[in-house]
Amino acid sequence: MSSMTTIIRLSLHELRIRIRSQRMVILGPLLILFIPGSVWGFADPNTTLPGQIAVDGAATVMFLSSLFVLLSATLGVVLVGFDAISRPRMTGELAIDLAQPIDRRDLAMGHLFGVWGTVAIPVAILQFLSLGLIYRQMDIVPEPLDAGIWIVSTALLLFWYASLQLIASSIAQDLGSSVTFGVATWLFFTLLWLLVTVVIATLLGVDATDTSNIEFIRFQERADLFSPNGIYQLLLQSRLPETAQPTVHPAFLVMSTIGWTFLPAGFYLRRFRQLKP
Repeated sequence: MSSMTTIIRLSLHELRIRIRSQRMVILGPLLILFIPGSVWGFADPNTTLPGQIAVDGAATVMFLSSLFVLLSATLGVVLVGFDAISRPRMTGELAIDLAQPIDRRDLAMGHLFGVWGTVAIPVAILQFLSLGLIYRQMDIVPEPLDAGIWIVSTALLLFWYASLQLIASSIAQDLGSSVTFGVATWLFFTLLWLLVTVVIATLLGVDATDTSNIEFIRFQERADLFSPNGIYQLLLQSRLPETAQPTVHPAFLVMSTIGWTFLPAGFYLRRFRQLKP
């Protein structure tokens, strides 16, 4: 049996177990409320948004809905995967798995893709349905490239969080510390990253008293290259009208995307290969 076939079978096994769990029963309605619900609201021509936010097209609707993806889908990955390694390790199941004639790398990838797919597949389905809602509300067919970047970027974001959560689960000695580390990471990038950016900008002499000034916006975009949430929103922002596109060079955005895709996953695979049950 080839390594790829083994990874696919292990991933599907992990996926079947987790997608039928009670967590997904709770998470499913939240994803429906946050993703298609937000798209339906932003695409409504009668919706009045705060500030100077204007909906110029389907790409703007998808960009605005990214906030609700960050609040629901990423947290869902944390909740689905917090015990992926720590629970089998405590119950002795991991020792049995590691004793099987299966390469540790294949086993680790099976856990990773299983956790990722449990959330990424339902989210992708809801995003495809949301494209129909955009057409229903705005009478606009979203550009295939815009829709593709929205769906692929979201899948990448969930993969990054799955890698981070499995690192936490492999390091943690108990379930409590695993979920604490995962939720803390989610809170840091989702709620506290702007505060960190403001503090660093101030220390470096960038005026952070007005977060709408050009100098701070450029600094924030560069700081967002080190945040999975920031890269996700920069990728979507690149499809907005020219006046709203990010100023960061596309090459840096591509390098950061590649780095976040391979570095956390690589660290997790290395950690799993050295894991002692």
